[in-house]
Amino acid sequence: MSFFPTDVVIREVGLRDGLQSIQRTLSTERKIEWIRDAWSAGQREIEVGSFVPARLLPQLADTAELVAFAKTLPGLLVSVLVPNLKGAERALESGADLLLVPLSASREHSLANLRKTPDEVVAEVARIRAARDAAGAKTLIEGGIGTAFGCTIQGRVEESEVLRCMQALLDAGADRVSIADTVGYACPRAVRELFEKARRIAGERFWCGHFHDTRGLALANVYAALETGVARFDATLAGIGGCPHAPGASGNASSEDLAFMLADMGIETGIDIHALLRLRAKVAHWLEGETLHGALWRAGLPKTFAREAASGALSA
Repeated sequence: MSFFPTDVVIREVGLRDGLQSIQRTLSTERKIEWIRDAWSAGQREIEVGSFVPARLLPQLADTAELVAFAKTLPGLLVSVLVPNLKGAERALESGADLLLVPLSASREHSLANLRKTPDEVVAEVARIRAARDAAGAKTLIEGGIGTAFGCTIQGRVEESEVLRCMQALLDAGADRVSIADTVGYACPRAVRELFEKARRIAGERFWCGHFHDTRGLALANVYAALETGVARFDATLAGIGGCPHAPGASGNASSEDLAFMLADMGIETGIDIHALLRLRAKVAHWLEGETLHGALWRAGLPKTFAREAASGALSA
């Protein structure tokens, strides 16, 4: 018999993972509207951008402005992605609540994405931890392990290497660790086995699961992760996103589909699904012509789905 968490957090990463993967650049005003509407819909963790050079990702050049706005919303945990110490220093200056440092368990993808080996990324995390502590900041440091189930560049990634990287990140000073299926190679059995071992290493510091829906298994993989006790998942509105340096890494778990599945299972998310679907329609209009994903927006909520469940028990 499976025992699921009673509450699950959906961390919206569309403003970073999603927008970095499309050519169009949304205006700062529309991104702020997205953040405000997501917060109003009940989302309480949002990754608003990434501190990378604007010449590399002009779509995310306004991250500092977005952090400043998001910090005005009560109860919102504001996270950003940083690739190195310089980016982390900017994140600390911005007042972000959490910074995520990506580490690829695939050596080949790591070199393509960050121009560093996995162990060089670990060393960078140690420097980031020292800078955070020296600044007296309360910002959390999350080490995110990508390509954990395989890589379109390297191919096979050994489970033992994923777990080695996780332990190394914790030893280097990461407050949290997470695991990502960057290219959509995972299946539920592999997720359950890896996540169980990761939980034994990191305990409650195992923070989040990140699944791509490249082969239609994102929600099935979330279900397998839930069985191991993981209670936080990255997702993007309309399932947008991917990794520019990982061929074939298309589509994340859809925030609205994931919120529906969890609510229908009786798991609290705090999300008003009707409000989230209205936001999806707005973002779809902004991104007209881009490839969007997800099923709930097309099929609608079933008549058997109680309206109070759709609000994610916001009154609870």
